Amino acid sequence: MLLPETVRGYIAEGLECEHLTVSGDGQHFEAVIVASAFEGLRAIQRHQKVYAVLGDRMRAEIHALSMKTLTPAEWAQQQA
Repeated sequence: MLLPETVRGYIAEGLECEHLTVSGDGQHFEAVIVASAFEGLRAIQRHQKVYAVLGDRMRAEIHALSMKTLTPAEWAQQQA
């Protein structure tokens, strides 16, 4: 079974994140990803960036990943 911490590590290896949390049950995961790399990108482009980092793991290990992708400014606004 895949641990949320492992998925978190996969994302952190390929994407510099200001904030990153991953939760899940071993097959289905939810992630909150805050990265400057998302600046100026639409939601689908942000998700594609994360999928590119995960590569074949999305087919082989991770069955479902729900993502909230935010810029640091968007994250700060939500935390206020």
